[in-house]
Amino acid sequence: MQASQSGQRHIGKVAVCGAGVMGAQIAAHCVNAGVPVVLFDLPAKEGDKSAIARRAIAGLQKMNPAPLGTPGLADAITPANYEDDMHRLAECDLVIEAIAERMDWKLDLYKKLAPFIKPGAIIASNTSGLSITALSQALPEALRHRFSGVHFFNPPRYMPLVELIPTADTTPALVSQLETFLTSQLGKGVVRAKDTPNFIGNRIGVFGILSVFAQAAKASLPVDVVDDLTGTRLGRAKSGTFRTADVVGLDTLAHVIATMRDQLPDDPFHACFGVPAVVSALIEKGALGQKAGAGFYRKEGKAILRVDPAKGGYVPADGKADDAVAALLAERDPGKRLQALRESSHPQAQFVWAVLRDAFHYAAVHLADIADNARQVDQAMVWGFGHAQGPFELWQAAGWRQVAQWVADDIAAGRALSSAPLPDWASSGPVWEAQGVHTAQGSWNPHTQSFQPRSSLPVYQRQVAAPRLVGEATGLSETVVFENEAVKAFTLPAPHPEDVLLLSFKSKMHTLGPDVIQGIVHAVDVAEGSFKALVIGQLTEPFSAGADLKSMLPLFAQGGIKAVEPVERAMQDMVQRVRYAQVPVVAALAGMALGGGCELAVHCAKRVAHFETYMGLVEVGLGLVPGSGGLAYCARRAAELQDETAPEIPLLALLKKSALAVASAQVSKSALDAREIGYMLPSDTVVMNRYELLYVAVREAAMLAQAGWRPPLQQTFPVAGRDAIATLKVQLVNMQVGGFISAHDFTVAEKVAYVMCGGDVDPGSLVDDEWMLSLERQAFLGLLADPKTQERIMGFVKTGKPVRN
Repeated sequence: MQASQSGQRHIGKVAVCGAGVMGAQIAAHCVNAGVPVVLFDLPAKEGDKSAIARRAIAGLQKMNPAPLGTPGLADAITPANYEDDMHRLAECDLVIEAIAERMDWKLDLYKKLAPFIKPGAIIASNTSGLSITALSQALPEALRHRFSGVHFFNPPRYMPLVELIPTADTTPALVSQLETFLTSQLGKGVVRAKDTPNFIGNRIGVFGILSVFAQAAKASLPVDVVDDLTGTRLGRAKSGTFRTADVVGLDTLAHVIATMRDQLPDDPFHACFGVPAVVSALIEKGALGQKAGAGFYRKEGKAILRVDPAKGGYVPADGKADDAVAALLAERDPGKRLQALRESSHPQAQFVWAVLRDAFHYAAVHLADIADNARQVDQAMVWGFGHAQGPFELWQAAGWRQVAQWVADDIAAGRALSSAPLPDWASSGPVWEAQGVHTAQGSWNPHTQSFQPRSSLPVYQRQVAAPRLVGEATGLSETVVFENEAVKAFTLPAPHPEDVLLLSFKSKMHTLGPDVIQGIVHAVDVAEGSFKALVIGQLTEPFSAGADLKSMLPLFAQGGIKAVEPVERAMQDMVQRVRYAQVPVVAALAGMALGGGCELAVHCAKRVAHFETYMGLVEVGLGLVPGSGGLAYCARRAAELQDETAPEIPLLALLKKSALAVASAQVSKSALDAREIGYMLPSDTVVMNRYELLYVAVREAAMLAQAGWRPPLQQTFPVAGRDAIATLKVQLVNMQVGGFISAHDFTVAEKVAYVMCGGDVDPGSLVDDEWMLSLERQAFLGLLADPKTQERIMGFVKTGKPVRN
């Protein structure tokens, strides 16, 4: 670990001790971020002593969802064992222990690790709820100031939350160093938690699960109905409650519940901390959830079954929320929604209100015990459990005073799970006057009896337009340059470069309709006239879901292909305008960049992408070919690769990967995977934290301008020609004969091959942009007239899913 001139230490290599599911996936996410890892586990009894760690690394490449951005990243993880490789700890700047939740095993391991840990290295435990202070006692006193808890949520790549739990001995500067690394380098949302059982996320989240269990039993609701009520309808994870428990593992859930029962005897809600009988029964049968193939749910063929405790078996899982209750949950005003649920006599509505009331009640009673302020609780539930809002934010959005009165009334009437009163701060004083715990000054800290501002760590100054909780001050102070119903162009205030223009879209899913296309062209014009560079990016995901097909359908219905051709040509002209702009245009990518969104991105001077960026030319799924320069880009890129690095390799060989990607509508599994496909270049930048994207993109654009960037010259380039088309066509025939593609799939893929190879020309013929765009346009419009393609488009517009025909 080296210190920079500013005193900031850099974490160059990580050791993860424990190659189980969590340890291996933490290692995977570190290498996703470009940080090499040594993965330790017990020595194997026979053969290769590091076989356990080696098998875990191999297993990462088979998991779904994938822990690795690309399978090849597994090579950056070095397998090791505690017998032969302890000296490797001296190479590591951060040592993360991630073994089973056994205090005795962890303490024993720390004693073995301590002599080999290098001076200055950080030591952390990934425990989900054991005492960090108790764990630290196994370390020599000289190391305790470098120890803390660092609790990743599962799966570590995809779940934003990491809880950071210092002890009284942990050096404050080290905690800040670790928070900075987790936030910026690993892209996490960090919440500092107190050293209490299960910390914040599991403390609140598991109580919420127990509340659902208890209230569902009281209302006699089946698990599938409960999951429909407590999923996206309630602003929570799509999987609901019982399906989430299956994913976590019922044995794991029972362990966490037992931890709360044993370590929190004085909790006023302690009577709720018991493993429900249905959970115990399932565990006894070995039905531990998803990993065992059965839990609350079981799959039989294509059928999904749910447990029915009354029948002692499984029945079809087809229960849904009652339409009347679904309508109540669809009310957009939080206050009206909660009032309607509370006042309804419908058992399902009463159930939902009871679950929300319990969440408000428990969070308020325990805020002072588990966190410094209310923001930490809300962010833990959003980042760790997939809730749209945490309990305090929802409470405040619905009207703090009214909800507080409702909760107090239920407590007094004996309807709550505990008779513990709300704390004084919830119903009087500054919170009552502010009508909430989140204000422009900060979030409520019950210890200081004041509103605590957000962290002032420098890393958070990089987070442009990070979401704010209800009641907080906005984090974006932009200057609008121009704005209409389709787009918004603006600049950021100092210290951001003020000579870089930013453009965001307002369309649904940031699709590219005629008005957005015009907005992009106008932004390029404005940037060339008054700014040094342009960044195209969104304040929220996705970057773009592609062309706005809905806007094309009325045109096609009224005037056929001739009516659509101007829109298609406008898309092509727009991407050309971006490619040859006199200022660098940088795409700031996050989430989906599909179809036309991908074509826009590849024509920019540079791409800055969040790690979780999913790029793809997916038009073939709708029976179309990419028509906005995507195929032209693939052909030109193959020629560039041949010229730059591989003059002896035929163009067809360099085209095959992109041809397969387009023909199969392949979407990258990460920004790194997009590089491998060819939609991003090796020189493009990948950032790990979504909210640093615009910060980095604006500076990359400014640096390009300062370095004297010039647009590429409009030159001819060689194409693979008719011989390559014939070769690809043979492969397509084989796929059709083998039943892998339909007749219309063959028609579309053949068009892709024809255009990407430059048409019916000799191999190596030189063509220009206009030649390629003309081929694209003809293929796109020709397919649009095909009834089979029209079936696909109409089916997609109606259902949101591709139609196979």
